[in-house]
Amino acid sequence: MTDDLGLMKPFHFILGCALACLLSLSASAQQAPVVVQPGAPGQPTKVLPPTTKPKLPPSAPADVKFMQGMIMHHAQAVEMTALIDSHTKNKELHTLGARISRSQADEIKFMQRWLATRGEPTAPPMHHMPGMDMSSHSMMMPGMLTPKQMEALRKAKDAEFDRLFLEGMIQHHTGALTMVKDLFDTAGAGQDAELFNFTTEVDSGQRAEIRIMQTMLGENPKEEKQ
Repeated sequence: MTDDLGLMKPFHFILGCALACLLSLSASAQQAPVVVQPGAPGQPTKVLPPTTKPKLPPSAPADVKFMQGMIMHHAQAVEMTALIDSHTKNKELHTLGARISRSQADEIKFMQRWLATRGEPTAPPMHHMPGMDMSSHSMMMPGMLTPKQMEALRKAKDAEFDRLFLEGMIQHHTGALTMVKDLFDTAGAGQDAELFNFTTEVDSGQRAEIRIMQTMLGENPKEEKQ
């Protein structure tokens, strides 16, 4: 019996060491990752406190205004597509409207998150902004339908509604392309990676939808200038 106990002692020692190593590794895994700040050329790197949080670079004012304005722009497109169910039985238009509504609603959420992450309001200040004009106390971005056009769309039915919707949405999409172009024509704007990818998708997606709507109107699709 004594021999058995003597043999068990080394086993318990080894088991205790193994458990200690596992606990040490587990504690290390739970520690915050090391945050390192690269130094300038010729300068050493710095180890920052574990509580350090990454900061986004400051956004260009034009980027913020673009996102705020495009939220309002997209909101009107969603409002237009909401009329389709009660104003026309055109299945092709229903399919197109669902596509536009879904994509623009998702893009509105993205733009709201982009602004909120940077501590910016989702609505622009209530004063005149470049590329916008004032109409009936509401700010109008390029291509947005006027209150008179929206009222005509609400009153129209069936084939008349289809025509006004397609013409109005082509106008609307063309305005969005103008907004994207104006953004990249502004010095220092459009450098943010997320915003660049977003605007590229908006540009290509709305060009494609413009061609679809031109075909639905019986027109030859025209390639919008880039």
